[in-house]
Amino acid sequence: MEMNSSLVWIIVFMTALVFCIIFLHGKGKGKSKSLGSKTLCQLPLGTLGWPFLGETIDFISCAYSDRPETFMDRRRRLYTFFSRPYLMYGKVFKSHIFGTPTIVSTDAEVSRFVLQSDAKAFVPFYPKSLTELMGKSSILLINGSLQRKIHGLIGSFFKSPHLKDQITRDMQIYVQQAMDKWRDDQPIFIQDETKTIAFQVLVKALISLNPGEEMELLKKQFREFISGLMSLPAKKRMVNTVQKIIQSRRNCSRSSMVPGDVVDVLLKDASELLTDDLIAGNMIDMMIPGEDSVPVLMTLAIKYLSDSPAALHQLTEENLKLKRLKAQNGESLIWSDYLSLPFTQSVITETLRMGNVIIGVMRKAMKDIEIKGYLIPKGWCFFAYFRSVHLDENYYDWPYQFNPWRWQEKDIISSYNFTPFGGGQRLCPGLDLARLEASIFLHHFVTSFSKNEEENAGLGESKGRLD
Repeated sequence: MEMNSSLVWIIVFMTALVFCIIFLHGKGKGKSKSLGSKTLCQLPLGTLGWPFLGETIDFISCAYSDRPETFMDRRRRLYTFFSRPYLMYGKVFKSHIFGTPTIVSTDAEVSRFVLQSDAKAFVPFYPKSLTELMGKSSILLINGSLQRKIHGLIGSFFKSPHLKDQITRDMQIYVQQAMDKWRDDQPIFIQDETKTIAFQVLVKALISLNPGEEMELLKKQFREFISGLMSLPAKKRMVNTVQKIIQSRRNCSRSSMVPGDVVDVLLKDASELLTDDLIAGNMIDMMIPGEDSVPVLMTLAIKYLSDSPAALHQLTEENLKLKRLKAQNGESLIWSDYLSLPFTQSVITETLRMGNVIIGVMRKAMKDIEIKGYLIPKGWCFFAYFRSVHLDENYYDWPYQFNPWRWQEKDIISSYNFTPFGGGQRLCPGLDLARLEASIFLHHFVTSFSKNEEENAGLGESKGRLD
């Protein structure tokens, strides 16, 4: 599971300067000397940038532009001669960002190798301010058997037909309730609407909280948490709220054989390591996708469809056909119906490729690693940048063109050039649920919402960022 909030970039930007100075005068400078001449010559080409600052400012400025991958492109393909591009450093290069020397990879094979590696080779990396906020017990940071246990328990539950049935019912209700309030004479801000819907669905899956006063209180606390740039006091208030729910659950000793939510799943496990504090803290961390990644996915899908009339028409026809068929048979739509629509899934896949909700992940090397002739030194950060791979013309024809039809001939599962949810042991456990929620939202949007999306649907800002 990866950190899915674009707010990470803001936090990184605010802490990078101080962190760079501390790190570079400490570990960073000493490490460069310890590598020796033999090791330095094996490093990828690149530059460590300015003293203290590295290349962080350039990276952040590009990240908030229309083309965040520009930082990478300048180093992969810096100049042209007679219209032919020449590589400056190549697809893997060294840099110095976020206060640490970093190996940046836009090579799908190299990134896949790192993501598939265990904790003996690579562990998650986040800026110090974020690691202190998340805590040592966060699923985003822990390694080894405990991480595998929690990830496995949550992943299995998220794949269960029981939860998919519940999420389908909830999505149908919440989407319809939202659309009933939409008016022809008022703009509709899709991202705001999808944030509300996705947050309610996710919180119910995590702690079985239904819309009401408690949900509104938690939502308010979460908004304070996000608007305060993920502040520790705000998180503590949310943790206290969730801990009360956990304690109540322990006291009532629910005997159902089928877990109703993630808290049930973790409480049923006999491991003493799964304490109330650990469970509560991780429930808050897992709420972030409901605020950021899933709403961005749904919003971008509407945006791309509004720019592609042919794709919108085919998507609408496919969903209308399903709706008529189910109505003729007197049946309600179930989760497998939504996921059975091939073109709808192609639209979601293409949105994930172009939108890059998760643009990359970071790891820290626990020992010297060599791959494809590149050295990743112990203690250095490794940044797998998915966006450049997803927009690489060597892998995708006309990569900046929204083309859902391209996926009708591609095998998504076997493609290591497509990693919208990360990979390896930390592959996002909620990837199937994200697709299901997007499928339900798109179905109801194109079959029930009669407004012209391009003229009447206001789209909030929605760009993908590093987790």
